[in-house]
Amino acid sequence: MHYPALIEAQSLVKAGDIAGAEHALATLAETEGDQALVAALDEFPAKDLLAIIREYDASKESLVNLLVTPEQFAQAVVLEKRYKDLTHEQLRGMINSVIFRDGADAAEFLYEIAEVEGGYDSLADYLQDRTQMVEHFYRYATFDLYEYGDESKTQAIDDDLLSLTSDTETRASSMDRASVEDHDWMEVTYILRYELPEIFREVLMKLRARYQVYLRNLQNDEFAEGQVSEEEEDDEVAPNKKNNDDGDDDDEESAL
Repeated sequence: MHYPALIEAQSLVKAGDIAGAEHALATLAETEGDQALVAALDEFPAKDLLAIIREYDASKESLVNLLVTPEQFAQAVVLEKRYKDLTHEQLRGMINSVIFRDGADAAEFLYEIAEVEGGYDSLADYLQDRTQMVEHFYRYATFDLYEYGDESKTQAIDDDLLSLTSDTETRASSMDRASVEDHDWMEVTYILRYELPEIFREVLMKLRARYQVYLRNLQNDEFAEGQVSEEEEDDEVAPNKKNNDDGDDDDEESAL
């Protein structure tokens, strides 16, 4: 590495001092300029960059989050699965804090994430908890599961997804975009749907596949619980044995 600050930051990451590592990188920008930090991050290991970015704090700005390029960020994001965070809360917060920073082009970041191996899975992880609403938005251009959108919009069917491209996709109005500017999953879904339809297609297909697995597992669990309940009921209603040996009773009476 050409920058001593990078060596220091990497050592601090290994030691678990994430705040110290971020400070070392920020110091590089302060002493040599923002562009020096941007160039230095090209040499910084993606896993160490991820360790810093995922510790974002919404209450304060992070210089690394403000300067990381879409390419650098994408390389780091796809490694987030190593942390085995099943809720994906850190992933969502990390992505939101970077792609919606002032002056950023969120679509460019999302495109670069999709370009990296494992990127589609990362985007699916980001949206997984909202699968039904993403599906509904695809079909009816609304996130409200009790509404079915404007009839002038295409009410998509399953087969349409396979042919969804930039050439076939209808652009939505700027008013529609304004209604979903939450700097979160709704805006990400909107951008993918209308600005990056090919990526949206692949992500939604992954979400559908995962949802089907979820439903099958749920059915299997319910079936297993039902089997256990039936066995317990059978044990409870088993008849008690009665002593019907009348001969013995007669003998006892004769003896008396």
